[in-house]
Parts: sequence; C-alpha cells; structure tokens
Amino acid sequence: MKMIKDKELLVGADNAGAPLKNAIVEHLQKKGWHITDIGVKTEDEENPEMFHRIGLKVGAKIAEREFERALIFCGTGMGIHIAASKCPHVHCAVVESLPAALRCITGNNCNVMSMGAFYVAPKTGIAMAEAFLNHNIGDGYENWENFKEFHQLAYDELEAFDYEEFKKNNFQVKTLGEVKLGEEPLE
Repeated sequence: MKMIKDKELLVGADNAGAPLKNAIVEHLQKKGWHITDIGVKTEDEENPEMFHRIGLKVGAKIAEREFERALIFCGTGMGIHIAASKCPHVHCAVVESLPAALRCITGNNCNVMSMGAFYVAPKTGIAMAEAFLNHNIGDGYENWENFKEFHQLAYDELEAFDYEEFKKNNFQVKTLGEVKLGEEPLE
C-alpha cells in the first residue's frame, strides 16, 4: 500500500475540480510528495471523464488497498464523493473549511477527502490538504476524554458494517463495544 508516511498520495478530479487539484498538487510536490493523478489533468481537457467515473476509480484504489489516502475534486465535491463512497472501505468527507478537514481525519478517520472547486479557494484547499495529510485519528485540536477511543469504535463499526446483516437484525447495529466520550474538553 502506498502510505502517507512515505509521502504517497492519490488524487483525482473532473474538469471543474482540476484547477483546485492542480494548485494543491503543485504545493505538495514542492514539499516532496509523490502524487498519482487519475482523471482530468486540466480544466480545458478535450472530452473530460465524468466526475462519477473518476470517483469510482479513486474509490477502487482505496478499496483495493493500493493507497492509504486520496484527495478528490469536482465542482461541488459532492458528486465525486458519492461515487467514491460506493466502494467498500472508503470513508470520504466533503470539506469546505479547515476545521472540517482536520476533523474528518482526527475524528472520523476518513481516507478520502473531497473538495469543491466552486467553493474552496486554492490557499484554503492547500491548508485543508495539509491538515488531512499531517494528522491521524485521535490527534489534532480536540482534547476530550476518550476522544480517540470513541471515534475509533465508530470507525471500526462502520468498517465492519454489512447492510444485509443489518436488515436481518431488524435494523439494529451490531456493536463492537461501548466508549463514553467525555462531557467537557479536558483542560
């Protein structure tokens, strides 16, 4: 698997997301990142591949454990997110702010982060990508008792989720345990 610790990253964009993707990729490459770019390379590409097809391809590379994390881009970030999320083991978030980017990794352990070029400026996108790539579940800015354990349990239950089993169980979630999140931030 191509790992974040080795500065390996998968990216994908449609024609609307390509300008934001390119600004972020340029920044990351200057910082030594190795980027695998699938999908549209420039916004004026002739016959660009549609957003959902790129999302499915990125999602498949995450599902098949070829890459640890990915960044995806379209006009809103939503369409490509929906497509990538169809693949198993993809935990994707659409983010439009730095706090959301940080939380998607520190609290939700997302392995794919989606941005919309219609709404995210390049400098903000760069800051969000840095937050996503430089953090892991449980670290970051939030200091609550059992923060990591609480969110790790949620991730683990989602990763183990089987819809057919859920239906057979009268739509009751199969739990893997319980963790109580602290009521107030630690000082």
